[in-house]
Amino acid sequence: MRRKTAGGVLLASDVSQKTEKEALFHAREFDIEVQKADFTMDDVKDALGKRAGVFFVTDEGLYGSIKKNIN
Repeated sequence: MRRKTAGGVLLASDVSQKTEKEALFHAREFDIEVQKADFTMDDVKDALGKRAGVFFVTDEGLYGSIKKNIN
């Protein structure tokens, strides 16, 4: 986030409150948008093979496309 080259941050719908709070804190520091998605960490595991809840998308165009399709 420090380079300010980010489209945004996506959070899985079931991330912990602490994780969400930390992501929001750091994203606001660098004026980066955070969007909570409608997929869960288990959905991510099924799709990618690894359980994750926070996604830092560096490409603004990709982030915009994802954001349109997640909710």
